[in-house]
Amino acid sequence: MKKTAVLVLLVAAMLSQAFAQYPSMVLKLGHIADPSHPYAQGAVKFSELVKQKTGGKVDIQVFASSQLGDQKTLIEGLIYGTIDMALVGTAALTQFQPQMGIFDLPFLFDDRDHAYRSLDTVGMDIGKALEPKGIKLLGYMENGIRHLTNNVREVKTPDDMKGLKIRVQTSKIFIEMMKALGASPTPMSLDELYSAMQSGTVDGQENPSAHIYTQRYYEVQKYASLTAHAYAPEPVLISMAKWKSLPAAVQKAILDSAAEAIAWQRELSAKSDQELWDKIKATGKMKVTEVNRKPFQDATAKVIEMFADSVGRDNLKKINDLRKK
Repeated sequence: MKKTAVLVLLVAAMLSQAFAQYPSMVLKLGHIADPSHPYAQGAVKFSELVKQKTGGKVDIQVFASSQLGDQKTLIEGLIYGTIDMALVGTAALTQFQPQMGIFDLPFLFDDRDHAYRSLDTVGMDIGKALEPKGIKLLGYMENGIRHLTNNVREVKTPDDMKGLKIRVQTSKIFIEMMKALGASPTPMSLDELYSAMQSGTVDGQENPSAHIYTQRYYEVQKYASLTAHAYAPEPVLISMAKWKSLPAAVQKAILDSAAEAIAWQRELSAKSDQELWDKIKATGKMKVTEVNRKPFQDATAKVIEMFADSVGRDNLKKINDLRKK
């Protein structure tokens, strides 16, 4: 037997012995993405790491594709302790912590590295305010970089967006963002979106490549515009009631696993982004257009000022200070 295999077995035996005093437990983790989505894969990786680090004592069962409910239901479940863990978007959390909305603002980050630096510092500080509400933030995975699709016409400038009915999350920031671009925003949950686009209830939507591909939006959308108008993190959350009930050693294993899984998932997400766009183009069903982002950025600049007080001007400054000079 190779030395590495022996070492793995020894570590597993040591962990099993270290956690022998604790009862076996099952935790349920829900999210709304397709199982092939990068953050869905991140959730599975996290589950595997927790099981490994607890010697098999903690089994996190992952429920994808809204099996445990939409984002609102997941958050309420965390608060009331009926759901143990969840991955949800920052927009869905703003009703409980308005400053979480800062990460939904248009053109906030220079690049992924700027986003990661901001999320791992400013984002973790902001997330602490969720704890009195019944939710603990463990860190941020990545949903992706948001782009626009529609079924009416090719969008190259904000003028092309006038009158388009665009599905958005139930978020004032996204609603105002689409208004600033001349579109008509229509709040709607993700599980309703495909049929809404298919029937013409909405003309389009905005999401990262992973959702556009895994949800097969290219089947009911003719045009994609690479606007990159917002970055989408995916908070990893656990119910405070469940968290407080866990032994310190289990808490540490969960925190360590979350950090490791987040790093792994971000790398996967960044790597798969272009691959997914290539797959979308390969279907031949959706025209993908590069755009000059500056007019879109200029048109939505007022949205940042509109929400500066609610998300915290000091937080905006901290994020700005994290730019590479």
